Amino acid sequence: MRIATSVRQIAAALLVAASFSPALEAQLRPGEVEAVPTPIPGVIDAAARWELVWSDTASADGIVGDATGVYFAQEQTDRVVFLDNEHREYTLVENAYGVGSVSLDSSGRLFAAERTCTEPLNPELARCNVLTRIVQLLPERRVLANRFVDGRSLGRVNDLIADGSGGAFFTSGGIYHASSAGVVTVIAEGELSTNGLMLSASGRELYVTNVTEVLAFDVGSDGSARNRRVFASLAGDNGGDGIALDDDGRLYVTAAKGVHVLADDGEYVGLIPTPRRPITAAIAGADKTWLYVPQIGAVGPDGLAFTTPEGVRNIAMSIYRIRLVTPGLGSRPK
Repeated sequence: MRIATSVRQIAAALLVAASFSPALEAQLRPGEVEAVPTPIPGVIDAAARWELVWSDTASADGIVGDATGVYFAQEQTDRVVFLDNEHREYTLVENAYGVGSVSLDSSGRLFAAERTCTEPLNPELARCNVLTRIVQLLPERRVLANRFVDGRSLGRVNDLIADGSGGAFFTSGGIYHASSAGVVTVIAEGELSTNGLMLSASGRELYVTNVTEVLAFDVGSDGSARNRRVFASLAGDNGGDGIALDDDGRLYVTAAKGVHVLADDGEYVGLIPTPRRPITAAIAGADKTWLYVPQIGAVGPDGLAFTTPEGVRNIAMSIYRIRLVTPGLGSRPK
């Protein structure tokens, strides 16, 4: 899967650093737990081990991957970062206000959920009135939506997935769709605490994490979604977050205990334990066989576990990867 030329050119022009050298020693680093996976047929083999590839005192959220590397959001620095297959770090987009998640479609359009100034633990933002929004960042920037049809704000937008037609599905408590024309429709609201989203290979099913379970919807050609149902539970775990998809239709769902693997019919396949609490996931690399999982926590310059300053949320993260048996989708990113 090739990304659009404009995205690649911007990434190449904005190299900021390649100073992080992965530490591949077997010993645990401060804040890590032992996470040796049990082999899962078609998923990981006996030799698979987690490899640390990036770490910082800033966040790495809402990740998306393709054959060239991974893209992730940094809410605190207002930028989108590209990490190539050699794990060199580029600033792809700056001034992405409070960006919390990104999604790349097969046409090379990069979309983002901009949380603007809604960080609940930062009192300095209390008087800010910039509306949150769903935006297209590349190849050109435009706002898809910042309000519902009735004039309400979108709230603190969480995650999103490009719909392949110039729009995106997104979560903000409930589940919504912003069309390429900027019309926001409600898919589900009420007693929900939604987070990550994923579309099936055909684009006809939408999957959404909801704390302890994954919901599924049938998607229409107009971006509508119907037939809400529970697709799978997370084996008693909670905090369901990001989702990745492999070429056999399996879902890789992050939650408190690690990455849960679900078959394309919702059957529970197994758990891949992680060194830290995982947040989001994507399958990337030249052969798309690497599962990249940003996880909470990092080692500070003093060699100790980094302590996040009071009043600041969701910084200090590390990205790990592990080799899969089955590659990710070849037809689109993520």
